[in-house]
Amino acid sequence: MSTAAPPPTAPLSRRAWWTIALGGAALVGLGVWLVIALLPQFLTSSAEKEPGVEAEVTGTGEERRIQATLFYVSPDGEALVPVSRSVPYGATPAEQARRIVEAQVAPPTDGAISAIPAQTVVRHVFLAGAGEAYVDLGPEIVKAHSGGSLDEALAVFAIVNAITVNLPDITSVQILVDGKEVDTLVGHLDLRQPLVKAMKWVRRQ
Repeated sequence: MSTAAPPPTAPLSRRAWWTIALGGAALVGLGVWLVIALLPQFLTSSAEKEPGVEAEVTGTGEERRIQATLFYVSPDGEALVPVSRSVPYGATPAEQARRIVEAQVAPPTDGAISAIPAQTVVRHVFLAGAGEAYVDLGPEIVKAHSGGSLDEALAVFAIVNAITVNLPDITSVQILVDGKEVDTLVGHLDLRQPLVKAMKWVRRQ
């Protein structure tokens, strides 16, 4: 007994082919639209989960600042007095040291008296081994200084103390002038070696 062969499949009509083709194109178009519309959002959400990117995404653009202790001349001119000031944040110890020195050297705007001539420029601040910092100032600190052993000491230790008090890992500071080592600023205090913090020049208010 023979089995009857299945009837042959009728060929698709031209209309059916067009329907299939249009449906496939629609699916491809939908896929492309989904990629274009959703991929940026997906990438953004993925980036926000990574710690290294989060700071960039959430940053406000405002300058970050810290509170630091700076030193100004007492009303009687005989000592330094500590004053809390907001100074720019530095990402590294060397950068933070420079920000502190720049704030200390800048002329105060609130009536405080600076021990450092207003024309003084901070050229460089760099760190070396053994907790030493080197502060390179422009020649104005010498040319515009009023002179006298007390005023010289107050100018020097305003800078030395500002760094060592705020950055405890830095234990000594040597002041350079115009990129060179100097014996003194105006003839009294020996600056040939780094100086350590000296709170004897500071009067607590």
